[in-house]
Amino acid sequence: MRVVVQNDINRSYGTRGTRRRRAGVRGALAALALAAAVSGCTQPGGADKPAPPAHGAQPLHAPPARALDSYASRLRAAYAARVAAAKRWGLAKVPLQAPPAPAHKPEITARKGFEVDDQEELNLPPVFTTVPTKQKIVFLTIDDGENKDPAFLRMMSDLKIPYTAFLSNYLVKDDYGYFKKMQAEGHTLNNHTLTHPYLPGLSYAEQKREICGMQDIMKKQFGQAPTVFRPPYGNYNHDTLVAAKSCGIKYAPIWDEEVYVDHWEYREDDRQLHPGDIVLTHFRGRADWNGTMVDDMRRFLGKVTAEGYAVARLEDYL
Repeated sequence: MRVVVQNDINRSYGTRGTRRRRAGVRGALAALALAAAVSGCTQPGGADKPAPPAHGAQPLHAPPARALDSYASRLRAAYAARVAAAKRWGLAKVPLQAPPAPAHKPEITARKGFEVDDQEELNLPPVFTTVPTKQKIVFLTIDDGENKDPAFLRMMSDLKIPYTAFLSNYLVKDDYGYFKKMQAEGHTLNNHTLTHPYLPGLSYAEQKREICGMQDIMKKQFGQAPTVFRPPYGNYNHDTLVAAKSCGIKYAPIWDEEVYVDHWEYREDDRQLHPGDIVLTHFRGRADWNGTMVDDMRRFLGKVTAEGYAVARLEDYL
């Protein structure tokens, strides 16, 4: 009987011990839940749901450290490439990078004194020499297309310098492929007439033929007719702008400075660069200049960089 009693006692003790242990576990879980609730780690509706942030708190959107490190590495590599390119092409300083294209483009109007009759009433393409901006940028434009120097293409590609070409068909028709390479690099090709005549000396019909004819060539050879046109020599009259508009032209930029291999020329009396100035040069080589287009670009980039200017893409501001 004692054995039976002892076994009953053991069973009774084991049951009570188990109950005590279970109660202890439940108590511990309750304590943890209470602590979590007090610390803000849970929210009503379920202990496994994250608590909402405190009022005014903002979620973090910082990229991972590896992404930042990768971005910084790319910047360093890009700058190193520009340094190497500047050295390779004989530049004293690394050309400055242009700021991003403006989200809101400036209003382009005809330069004062460069208007024609009915300029605003007929909404004629404005003739201008400078783009309205306070940023220290200038725009490089290159006219006609006579000289086709492959070293120039390599230089500008290496240095990542944007420019706009104004083409005359009689000078480019022997090698459209050269300018297609230029276009493939992201440079814009624009209208400079079929034969580069003095337009004010022509009739309206003749001027329209020169401008619209080049529009047709541009569309056929380069895939699109441009909306930007430069009159040869910077000369134009009322008929020029009326004809240009009828051909789909919206802007007629000329220039404020012109750069040659051995000197600069200026429109303004102060003989200085200004923010937003349009700079002209030509596709020329040793047959016309005492140097090459690469030499010309060294002179151009040397001056603008030394004076704290970057070269921007004209069409980004039109």
